[in-house]
Amino acid sequence: MEFRFLPWIVAALLTGGCARAEAPLEHPYAGVTYRAEVRKDPAQHLFWANIDLADPHVSLHVARGGDDPDGEGKWQTTLMPPTQIAKREGFELTVNGDFFIVKKEEAKKDDPKAPETPAYSANQWAAVAGPAATDGKVWAVAPKPRPCLVLKKSGKVTIQPLTEPGPDDVQVIAGNVMLVEGGQMIAHPNPARHPRTVVGLDVKGTKLTILVLDGRKTGVAEGMSYAELSKEMIAAGCDRALNLDGGGSSVMVLRDGEKFLVKNQPSNEKERPVANVLGIDVKDAK
Repeated sequence: MEFRFLPWIVAALLTGGCARAEAPLEHPYAGVTYRAEVRKDPAQHLFWANIDLADPHVSLHVARGGDDPDGEGKWQTTLMPPTQIAKREGFELTVNGDFFIVKKEEAKKDDPKAPETPAYSANQWAAVAGPAATDGKVWAVAPKPRPCLVLKKSGKVTIQPLTEPGPDDVQVIAGNVMLVEGGQMIAHPNPARHPRTVVGLDVKGTKLTILVLDGRKTGVAEGMSYAELSKEMIAAGCDRALNLDGGGSSVMVLRDGEKFLVKNQPSNEKERPVANVLGIDVKDAK
């Protein structure tokens, strides 16, 4: 008797019982690989990018949305869609960055019935939750340490807690919690599943793994809890990993010629304007 279904059963056992359908691995740029993955039971849509930080063509960048709208005031930037930031900066791959708050514009005084500006609309004044630096210029600090992805002047990339970028920190972007440290899961009490954006480094700090996960779509894309994300990043070979902003902000953008394509399906059905992004630039890719 021939059991044609045996390979499927073996694959399901090796992946914890989840049926997986992985798109072919793509190599869109030197030092960058990309693949999408669809799972069932529970339903998940995952979007993976692996960045070879040792490749001389590859560089890591942090970019805010718009310019600082109030100088020395509380607000540091204005919200902008990630595709627009990617186009302005010329990034080959872009994901959303830190958590942020916005200043809702007041209704016109002469029109009390005027509708309030939506919180996540473009050009809203915004401030990120953690520290941030771009090309060595510090533009945000935090009242207490937050986990950050950091590019040093030496070229080394680390994940470490910071309240303020130091003199050797060239690019800094923050998240809210660590998911993996020393190759081990970090426990968190929150079991909720949401769309997510996660970054992780291997033990040598030369491989950056980026995961964007769709969610809030029952039966299509459930999203993941912190515990589930930790397991994913450990399985992907990460020694350290941190959680960036998620929910409606979670997005992965790839440049395709002159186009900047949103590869995932954001929970709001379109990309949300954000305060800052993590971008990958690939030399000679233009």
